[in-house]
Amino acid sequence: MNIGSGALRTPPVVKNLIIINALVFFAQMILPNGLGNWLTVKGALFFWESDYFQPYQFVTHMFLHGSTGHLFLNMFSLWMFGRILKQDLGSKRFLTFYIICGIGAGLLYSCANWLEITMMRESMDAYMNPAIQRAVNTPSLGASGAIFGVLLGFGMMHPNSVIMLLIPPIPMKAKYFVIIFMVLELIQGFTITDNVAHFAHVGGMVWGFILLKYWKAKGKIYY
Repeated sequence: MNIGSGALRTPPVVKNLIIINALVFFAQMILPNGLGNWLTVKGALFFWESDYFQPYQFVTHMFLHGSTGHLFLNMFSLWMFGRILKQDLGSKRFLTFYIICGIGAGLLYSCANWLEITMMRESMDAYMNPAIQRAVNTPSLGASGAIFGVLLGFGMMHPNSVIMLLIPPIPMKAKYFVIIFMVLELIQGFTITDNVAHFAHVGGMVWGFILLKYWKAKGKIYY
C-alpha cells in the first residue's frame, strides 16, 4: 500500500481537531470557581431522562475528556490514522465523517442505556432504583466514538496496511485489527460493567461503515 508522503504531515483539519480537544480539556481543568466542572456537566452526554440532558450534548460530548490519558490516547489515534484517512476523503468529508461518527456513537450508547434501564425497571426490584438513578445521571464524554469511526475507516480504506501492536508487539493487518476491536467492544459491552462506553465505540464504527458504504455507492470515494 502506498499511502504517500503527505501522510507524514498533519493536515489542518486533524490538527485543528486536536487543538480544540486539548483547549477544551485545558478549560475543564483550570477554569476557576467551578466553571470547569460546569463545562463538563453542560457538555457531557446524559441519558435523555436526566435533568441534565440537552440535545446538543450529542455533539459537545466528543470534545470533552475525563483525564489526560483519555485525551492523549484519543488524540494520538486521531493523529495516527486521521492523517491518512483525510488523504482518502478530503478535509470536508473527513470532518463530516468524524462528526457523524461521534454523534452516531452517542446515539447508540443512549439506546443501549435505554435498554439497560428498561430491563432494570422491568425487574420490579426496589434494590435496582439506585442503579437506575446512576444509569440515568452518569454522563458519557470523550472523542472515542469518533476515533473508533476513524479507525474503522482506515481499516476499510487500507485493509492490508500493517499495524504494529504494542501489547503484544506483533504486526497485524488493519482489517483484522478492526474486526478484533469490534468484537472485543461488543463482548465487553454485554459482559463488563465499567466506566467505558463500549457501545459508543461500536456506534462510531457502525456509522463509519454506513457512511463509507454510502459514499462508495454514490461514487464519492473508491476503495
